[in-house]
Amino acid sequence: MTQPTTVLFICTHNAGRSQLGAHLLGHLGGEVFVATSAGVSPADAINPVVATSLQELGIDTSAAEPRAVTADELLAVDVVVLMKPGLSLPGPVAGELVEWSFPDPSNWEADGVRELRDAVADRIRGFAERLGVRGDAYA
Repeated sequence: MTQPTTVLFICTHNAGRSQLGAHLLGHLGGEVFVATSAGVSPADAINPVVATSLQELGIDTSAAEPRAVTADELLAVDVVVLMKPGLSLPGPVAGELVEWSFPDPSNWEADGVRELRDAVADRIRGFAERLGVRGDAYA
């Protein structure tokens, strides 16, 4: 049995973009991926509109809490996905570094967040397929 690929999604506040990435990959990848998220300056709570958009897909976010990325994590995971290019990280990345550019949904309404969620989901599908996983866990 092969070990799951560990993927860490990072954005500024770990309340929106990185939460979307980690939850969507976890939903798609099941046992193939271990997806987590963190931020460089964590918020107090996940963005409620982001949480609702994920719940619309049947994804439970009740345990999601923003947290800070650590230098040790950057060395331990297989892939680090920056949801905003150029973030200042607390140390070097040992695995693959991927940089995506998604806007900050901090003050967005539900329709805008759904569009962002779907754009992130499309990127996640391509990422998972590149790593050899196919699936339509979410439409």
